[in-house]
Amino acid sequence: MTILDGKATSEKIKLEITEEVNKMKANNEKVPHLAAIIVGNDGASLTYVNSKVKSCERVGFESTMVRMPSTTSETELLKKIKELNENSDIDGFIVQLPLPKQIDTQKVLMAVDPDKDVDGFHPTNFGRMALDMTTFIPATPFGILELLERYEVETSGKHTVVIGRSHIVGRPMSILMGRKGFPGNSTVTLTHSRTKNITQITSQADIIITALGVPGFLKAEMVKDDAVVIDVGITRVPDETKKRGYYLTGDVDFENVSKKASFITPVPGGVGPMTIAMLLKNTLLARERHRGLI
Repeated sequence: MTILDGKATSEKIKLEITEEVNKMKANNEKVPHLAAIIVGNDGASLTYVNSKVKSCERVGFESTMVRMPSTTSETELLKKIKELNENSDIDGFIVQLPLPKQIDTQKVLMAVDPDKDVDGFHPTNFGRMALDMTTFIPATPFGILELLERYEVETSGKHTVVIGRSHIVGRPMSILMGRKGFPGNSTVTLTHSRTKNITQITSQADIIITALGVPGFLKAEMVKDDAVVIDVGITRVPDETKKRGYYLTGDVDFENVSKKASFITPVPGGVGPMTIAMLLKNTLLARERHRGLI
């Protein structure tokens, strides 16, 4: 069994990006600039955005964090998005989710310029991805592809089962794993909350990608020997014995499933660190595109 180490792989990617940025600096070129809008004071969102800002500093990007109160109206947020769309200094930006209930998330994501949508959530970018065109792939699926590629996990002709149909992970993964090329060329089954006999389906899978957010959902009896298991789920489980008052766990019963798997991602330290690394990679791609290289 091989651990797909997202932490170590993301460090390599950040070093590669740093080298590219250093070349830009040596040529007196503008370095990539990533902005993030955060509305409200959600603790997990703040932690995530702060880690993005730190990662930007580390690779030599410029970064801007736009903080807006939880009482922000949809109109005010759309106005801020328009400002960032029109600011030629900013190569890419994200709107941190979830948003307060008075704001229509879909309307907000639609307002982001597709050329600056480094999260890859805009329908234009999703459509381009589905048609195998050059675009921004959503950061988490992009990170999974990168892990499979760097660990040379065979995907051609394999049966991939995706658990979860979210627009951010499940749906794009089902498209990407079925596309031509590597990683891809697999036969994909997309399962979800209404799927019947899910154990029967997962136990036939060569590759399982689970993004449910249900702790310990995937048990050993649901997985065949030598399967590749990618755990995207991450849930805070309250635990007073822990210093933070909780521990993080994924969708997979790691202790038992890892005994059967050929490759598996841990939680934490698997897909999570890759998401931020690929967001940086998308921002670098945005800078190169704006510079006219792509």
